[in-house]
Amino acid sequence: MEITAFLDRKLARRFRTYDCDGDGFIGRDDFTQAAERTIKAFGLAADAPKAVRFHDTLIEHWEQLSSVTGRDHDGRISLREYQQAFADGLLKTPESFEEGYGPFLDAAMAIADSDGDGKLTVEEHITWTGALLNLSESDARVIHDMLSGEDGLMSTEALLEAIREFYFSEDPAKAGNWLLGSLD
Repeated sequence: MEITAFLDRKLARRFRTYDCDGDGFIGRDDFTQAAERTIKAFGLAADAPKAVRFHDTLIEHWEQLSSVTGRDHDGRISLREYQQAFADGLLKTPESFEEGYGPFLDAAMAIADSDGDGKLTVEEHITWTGALLNLSESDARVIHDMLSGEDGLMSTEALLEAIREFYFSEDPAKAGNWLLGSLD
């Protein structure tokens, strides 16, 4: 995968959402903390089936990233290692992307979508993106408005398409490219 200047900025922004403690590296603890914050934000017990599934999915995501980036085996990933993983083909095609992100999105929606209708209210979107990604409320509101249907709800399909755009689109006008707020 070619890492364009635009994708480089998006990957740097995504990396910052993983780096919970802001130390310039991501590690297993960052994923564990993100899972715990999200589970707590939705008032779930840590041993609730949805919470366990979400936690396990995030740890699996960490293990996948770590396996393709942790060549120095130091238990953490730098921004450069993260970007190199994409250059090396971590997400080769939109289809391979869905294989990797589908389970994560399903687990996240199981927690965030309180009524199970496959759509998020603005409050649900703000809560999960704030807890998991440290996204500001104002950024979450903007992206929710961009991705919502006429009913004011964001569907799982719209969210998956936006995530796909984030990784594969070079068109700055596409909503998915601003999924995590400002790239600066």
